[in-house]
Amino acid sequence: MSRRSAATVVRRLLLAARYEVLPTDAIEKVVTAALPAGRTITVTASPAKGLERTVDLSIRLAGHGYDVVPHLAARMVSSRAELADITGRLKAAGIEKVFVPAGDAEQPGAFPGALELLEALVDLGDPFRHVGVAGYPEDHPTIIHDRLVQAMWDKRHHATEIVSNLTFDDRALTDWVRRVRARGVTTPILVGLPGPVERTKLLSMATKIGVGESTRFLAKNKGMFARIAAPGGYSPERFLTRAGPGLDGAEAAVAGLHLFTFNQVAETEAWRRDLLTRLGGDPL
Repeated sequence: MSRRSAATVVRRLLLAARYEVLPTDAIEKVVTAALPAGRTITVTASPAKGLERTVDLSIRLAGHGYDVVPHLAARMVSSRAELADITGRLKAAGIEKVFVPAGDAEQPGAFPGALELLEALVDLGDPFRHVGVAGYPEDHPTIIHDRLVQAMWDKRHHATEIVSNLTFDDRALTDWVRRVRARGVTTPILVGLPGPVERTKLLSMATKIGVGESTRFLAKNKGMFARIAAPGGYSPERFLTRAGPGLDGAEAAVAGLHLFTFNQVAETEAWRRDLLTRLGGDPL
């Protein structure tokens, strides 16, 4: 792919970006100060914080005019009654999108995995227009690869989009996109991209999630900090440029970016706007 073609792919993806945040006490003010209403914000779920924090923040952000995507971590939902209550509250707030990962809660409630919760949403009348599920460019430490592939296949009828999990390896990402499409899964993909991450900030945010969650976070991303600390560090621009050829075209069906901000929302947005400007695109 030529330099010009690579720039075209990167520009298109940057213009279709959404921002993932963690439900900390200060993040509402951070988001409203850094992003205009109408942007898409996804709100994570953590066993240490509890699902209520995710739901509450999502409703408040929706009230500010954002397009909000709460994470409904299946293993954190205690019962079908709780799922119905959460669904009703989100719908009343005008929220039409959710992301359904299995989650990392050690003791699941009514739903041992994402598929079971997705099926329960069908029983509730498919209340959300858009439903995202997770994809794993790199192996999950607690799930064997064959199960990851099979799980994605099983969930394809329920999902409107697949969001790739955190990776700092552009080759792993593009190889995964190719394998997903080779298997016959046609669901659009949003590429999970870490923003301009500072290692100290990343460690700090992982710790704020909670000690147990932080341990799992680090276990899932072996080699992450080695990559960030390598000469030149991690560069989201370099990552996108290298991955661009594998993310282009109708066959790849990559619809946009899911930016992991680690609550560095202003810094992530400044990077996105600057890169768009340099590529000749509208930064808004």
